[in-house]
Amino acid sequence: MLHYKKLIDEVGISASIVSDIIDAHKNDRDRMFKLYKRYKADIDGPKIFKRETIEYEDFETGGNVRRLDDKVNNLLNNAFDVDIVDTKVGYMFGHPISYNVDNNNESLKNEIETFLLRNNADDVDSEYGKMAAICGISARLAYVDTEGNERIKNINPWEVVFIGEDVHEPEYSIRYYSVGETIYAEFYDDALIYFFKQEKGKQFTELEQQLHLFEYNPLFGVANNMELKGDAEKVLALIDAYDRTLSDASNEIEQYRLAYLILKGLGADEETLQNLKKTGVFELFEKDDDVKYLTKDINDQMIENHLNRLEQNILRFAKSVNFADEDFAGNASGIAMKFKVMALENKCITMERKFVSSLRYQFKVLFSAWASRKGFSKDDYLKVWFGFKRNLPVNILDEAQATTSLKGNVSEKTRLSLLTFVDDVQFELEEMTKDELLYGTKLEPLDGDEDESTRN
Repeated sequence: MLHYKKLIDEVGISASIVSDIIDAHKNDRDRMFKLYKRYKADIDGPKIFKRETIEYEDFETGGNVRRLDDKVNNLLNNAFDVDIVDTKVGYMFGHPISYNVDNNNESLKNEIETFLLRNNADDVDSEYGKMAAICGISARLAYVDTEGNERIKNINPWEVVFIGEDVHEPEYSIRYYSVGETIYAEFYDDALIYFFKQEKGKQFTELEQQLHLFEYNPLFGVANNMELKGDAEKVLALIDAYDRTLSDASNEIEQYRLAYLILKGLGADEETLQNLKKTGVFELFEKDDDVKYLTKDINDQMIENHLNRLEQNILRFAKSVNFADEDFAGNASGIAMKFKVMALENKCITMERKFVSSLRYQFKVLFSAWASRKGFSKDDYLKVWFGFKRNLPVNILDEAQATTSLKGNVSEKTRLSLLTFVDDVQFELEEMTKDELLYGTKLEPLDGDEDESTRN
């Protein structure tokens, strides 16, 4: 999209350029939308749902034998892609992101806390990360509501085009969506929103322009990785193979009850078959006569080994883990647990850095409005810091013993930050100070106390 940036820089935005950008974005839109439909397990999502019954060649039966097993077609979806995404989101965002600011600036701290509460930041951030894990990219819009408050909301990533070198700080952005047969588009730059509309069979036309009240483009995104790929995209073929194998195995099991009947030494005309349905009785007159079912031999061990290998490769190449696996059972130490989740942790570190870039730009946009409306500096966004804490089972005893041995060797803030169950270190320090005043030996100074030398 960089050539569109140069074009817009030179001639500005127009309805024809918007139309060209949306057309160029079609492949990316379709890819992301298919990934999301697959995540939701829509009927047109996983490939296995589109699988049809196997076509067998006709063979001469004389009218007395009908093929029954060609009607069995199980469509079993094994949602590994969903598990890969949900595992990452739960591991990375199970504990909400902590937003820290300079303690000496109470007004800044209060403004950030109010903004986070008003926008339900815990939930919005988690969904922001989930969409990036599914589609490879996620989108967010900052805006001013009817009450004059700065707000944020997530936008479906397949409805957004970022124009520039970095999705975290795009120079221009386009959001487009359909209402019935009409397509609406919104173009964002560092000052204005341009509104466009396309009715069926017609060209895009510009409707109006509107100030968005920020000094930077308020429609930005977060990348899952530099390649803008979803977590499960590399293993979709393996997941499809697992679905086919398990569906075929289920077909074979179900076909046991549809096995062919073998009559040895007997004939079976139409009258005999009709009587058999009524009575269920065979008369065998000769010693070599026999009646039995023809069944298939299924190598269940081979199928099980194949499924296990597919599952291992899916989790390995997607850099995910199965927390329900027996390897995670028991009281594993913190170090042992970290080794087991190292691949997942490395993947989350990459996304964490992208997330920080996006959040920092978000506050850059917000402070451009707060600087004019609330007296903050535009550069105050650099005083906001973001903390991520992984969501793993906690061994409180090990943590307590480790942090106890560190007391006096490192600062209290650093020591408390090592405790996974402490979400806000500064709040914990303040509460410890209060406890010391209320229950410890440290007493608050009394008003009117005289100096000991004065009393003497």
